Amino acid sequence: MTENDRSRPSSPPPPAKEDKSWTDSIPRSIRDHFSVPHNWLAPVAAAGLTLGLWTFYQSYLRRFPGTDHIAPSFFRRRSLFGTVTSVGDGDGFHMFHTPGGRLAGWGWLRRVPKDRKELKDRTISVRIAGIDAPEGAHFGKPAQPFAAEAQAFLESYVLHRRVRAYIYRRDQYERVVATVYVRRPPFFFPRRDVGLEMLRRGLATTYEGKTGAEFGGPKMEALYKATEAAARKKGRGMWSAEKQPLFFFGMGKRHEEPVETPMAFKRRMKSLDEEKGKG
Repeated sequence: MTENDRSRPSSPPPPAKEDKSWTDSIPRSIRDHFSVPHNWLAPVAAAGLTLGLWTFYQSYLRRFPGTDHIAPSFFRRRSLFGTVTSVGDGDGFHMFHTPGGRLAGWGWLRRVPKDRKELKDRTISVRIAGIDAPEGAHFGKPAQPFAAEAQAFLESYVLHRRVRAYIYRRDQYERVVATVYVRRPPFFFPRRDVGLEMLRRGLATTYEGKTGAEFGGPKMEALYKATEAAARKKGRGMWSAEKQPLFFFGMGKRHEEPVETPMAFKRRMKSLDEEKGKG
């Protein structure tokens, strides 16, 4: 370093660069606009309302045309409201989903189809939870006693009526297993549990399968079994066969042979099919 260099005043260090936030990259006009609350509150409120309405629609007003359209989150948490369009047997039917009921316009602004062609692929198959009705004749197999009576009662009880189905799961036949309620006249009476009414009249038994049984909880299971026991004791419906007297040499004797339950009937038919297959 020369003497001239020492005599020169030292130059000041360069100013430090200030850290800029991401908002500094936004044009000043835009920042000024959103600094006023009413300029951004309305869009945010509109977006929140739109999201809320969409969520409400998805949860309460979206119509499911079939079992496979039901969101998994609905099972054991939600119920379906609809009109029964057909009854297939003593413990199952098809329902046209009408979310929101009359408040959503069903019955006065929107109609439920009645023609079979219109209903094709637009209904939900429902299996009533906790019960098993006598088996009807199908695939060359004979009908079980009281199968026709069970189906006729279910038709008279729910066909073309609005029902509420509390859904639990899908079964192996793509049906929704559900506890079903219906309002019957006089309509100020509490709604009625369809499965419980079937048991009360002796037109079904409680479900006996070791797997796939669904009652909607232990309290419902206990109620269903107690109702079945009461109907059996009184000899109602299918249990009346256990109360019929038989006559031997002019002497009356009460028939005590147990009634074959729907589950036992299906097992016997399956066993007969297996024997025929082996033969």
